[in-house]
Amino acid sequence: MSTGHGRGRLSNLTPQEVVGGLLLAGIGILVLDLVRLVVTGELPLGRLWSYTWNGIVDSLYIGLAAIGLSMTYSILRFANFSHGDLVTTGAFSGWTVAYLIGGLGVADLSSRLLLRADGGAQPGSVGMDVLSAPIAILVGLVISAIVTILVALAIDRLVYRRLRDAGGIPLLIASVGVALALRYLIAFVYTTDTRIVVASPPQPELPAAIQSVVPMETINLHEATLVISALALIIGVHLLLQYTKLGKSMRAMSDNKDLALITGIPTERVIFATWVIGSGLAGVAGYLIVLDRGQITINLGWFLLLLIFAAVILGGIGSIYGALAGSLVIGLTINLSLVWIPADLNEIAAFTLMILVLIFKPDGLFSGVETA
Repeated sequence: MSTGHGRGRLSNLTPQEVVGGLLLAGIGILVLDLVRLVVTGELPLGRLWSYTWNGIVDSLYIGLAAIGLSMTYSILRFANFSHGDLVTTGAFSGWTVAYLIGGLGVADLSSRLLLRADGGAQPGSVGMDVLSAPIAILVGLVISAIVTILVALAIDRLVYRRLRDAGGIPLLIASVGVALALRYLIAFVYTTDTRIVVASPPQPELPAAIQSVVPMETINLHEATLVISALALIIGVHLLLQYTKLGKSMRAMSDNKDLALITGIPTERVIFATWVIGSGLAGVAGYLIVLDRGQITINLGWFLLLLIFAAVILGGIGSIYGALAGSLVIGLTINLSLVWIPADLNEIAAFTLMILVLIFKPDGLFSGVETA
């Protein structure tokens, strides 16, 4: 009797549930294999820590960009495909200012202004690291946010505001055009060459007692700067959304724009704040990515955009906290998957996990919460 009942349940499974079950079984096998590798010593703990730390670092800059994308969707109700190129805008504008300040009296103005497009102004000679040029890097971080905000506000005024009542599809298509325009404008100024703009990161000198617990050779001061900056900004966004009048207005407008308008909430002011916060975080994310990776390219944000969208969808479209949770899952997955697959294929693991989550929870980890 129970066998027949079990067969009946199996026959009612949808193809999606069958695929999800197979993926879930595969993940379970990989988890058991990871435990086996650690226990047998085939995977040293130091290497496992390195993968985990890199996953946390990646999740933080993905998370900063994902917050902005999630806010744009939750309040303006469209998928902004130009968001990745706002990340690129922040990277180029911030590092240009950092070079202008740090290379003063060391390198030619044209070389600094165009971020080594002519091959000059070597990062080592300019001293582009957090110990040699802390003021230049700090000012560059601030400028990356300011310039990206100004660019985003100009785009909204010239393009998106005119299409705001046309629906999500026209806005989405317009955002693709904006993305291409931004990218090739940057390429026109800075060329399409990928180049190193950050010097080798200095290693922190910590007491032996701490280094015996945490293998500090896997951490450098550039990564530490990224982590501290990203966490400070994330905490700041949380406090703003939960404990300020603006944050409450943003959450109310995210829930119901028409009701927010009726109750007297200044919707245009909320939209303005959304662009300021979202684009500012995107610009800072681009700047910090370059600080971590050391090199810059016009395709920086475009290549990252799929991971940003994956994090937002995985966490639940419209939820900022879901975007952060999704970013953490994506970051850890693409790094821990290096235990089994090459680095040029590791993003496959992240998208496979996203598919698995969406099969069983179509609204994402935070159940499609539509509030910020």
